[in-house]
Amino acid sequence: MSNKKPSKEHEEYLINLKKKNRNIFLTQISILILGLLLWEVAAHFKWIDTFLTSYPSQIWKLFLTYIKHGNLFYHVGISVMETIIGFLGGTLLGVIIAIGLWWSDFWAKVLDPYLVMLNSLPKTALAPIIIIWVGAGYSGIIVTAITVSIVVTIMNMFESFISVDNDQIKLLNTFGATKLQILQKIIIPSSIPTLINTLKINIGLSWVGVIVGEFLVSKAGIGYLIVYGGQVFKLDIVMMSIFILAVISVFMYKAISILENKFRKW
Repeated sequence: MSNKKPSKEHEEYLINLKKKNRNIFLTQISILILGLLLWEVAAHFKWIDTFLTSYPSQIWKLFLTYIKHGNLFYHVGISVMETIIGFLGGTLLGVIIAIGLWWSDFWAKVLDPYLVMLNSLPKTALAPIIIIWVGAGYSGIIVTAITVSIVVTIMNMFESFISVDNDQIKLLNTFGATKLQILQKIIIPSSIPTLINTLKINIGLSWVGVIVGEFLVSKAGIGYLIVYGGQVFKLDIVMMSIFILAVISVFMYKAISILENKFRKW
């Protein structure tokens, strides 16, 4: 095991990199705080119509009220559960189908125009039909979330599979490798960056599917709170729900970024 210390130049590079990342993070937080302060000041001086836009302190009070009454965690938990299941389901099914298309060139060519057609369709517009077919409830919302993300996953992963360096595949073929071994040793490892990027995309798509489904049939969840707030003209509920949705999405995206860093090191 080598005990060689990193060079002075390398240490300076790491220090500068940490400073840059810290400055980026502080700037991001500063922009958020400044935006909230301007929003609060604009509401205080009546520069904006608070009935339509609400304002941060009012949203915070409502947030504490919902926590105190125990309703908020229930609604957030429902939406997070539906999103995670839809996210995992859409990603796993999409990867499996993409592997099947890579495995069979015949079916890949047969299904190519259908995938293009499905990808061009507005999946959220199909949500009412999906819910009628599957059923009004958690199952319909989860299937909607899966439907929104699965086609994108299939197309991204299949394109990554067929873009792998053909010389590497030929090399394994000369050693008598089976198609399964080629998949395990070359195709999947080479497609990890694409998979990570697809996961990041699927987070947003899964939330879109869940919120649209909750708009239509749910009696609980963040989408339900948004619809309820709009119906009773309490737009502070709508704004609070949007903020919660944004925060949860950021945390999920950050989790994928941590996973991406681990795979990069690997």
